[in-house]
Amino acid sequence: MAASSSSSSYSNPPCAACKFLRRRCLSGCIFAPYFPPEEPTKFVNVHKIFGASNVSKLLNEIPAYQREDAVNSLTYEAEARLKDPVYGCVGAITILQRQVFTLQRELDATNADIMRFASGTGAPADDPRGSGSGYADPNSTDYWTGKGQDHGGI
Repeated sequence: MAASSSSSSYSNPPCAACKFLRRRCLSGCIFAPYFPPEEPTKFVNVHKIFGASNVSKLLNEIPAYQREDAVNSLTYEAEARLKDPVYGCVGAITILQRQVFTLQRELDATNADIMRFASGTGAPADDPRGSGSGYADPNSTDYWTGKGQDHGGI
């Protein structure tokens, strides 16, 4: 009888959770579909932050169709917590929100510039090529004729 049980364990390698916890991976293992043996760090990280017992309870309490999403969320949060123990994924979300806000402001400014140029009112006030900045404006006639520019004695 021992030979048949050992042969069945060789045909199905233990999931990452059972391998880490050093227990036999049974056919109905709650972890097996979500923590494959090829991804051991996935379970290790989740276990460090949430604990195997808590994850097992959570997976047993939610419907089967939501378990994969739950494991993906737990994995993301565990990795974020390990990188930033204080803020976790909230820190990453805050950084991304700031980036979105900054990029939105840049996009708004660029769209306003496009509208000004399209309407023919010229360069925006904060353009480094504005008056007295030392930059030559390729749209001016002085740019092409060389008038009004100091060439440093050349």
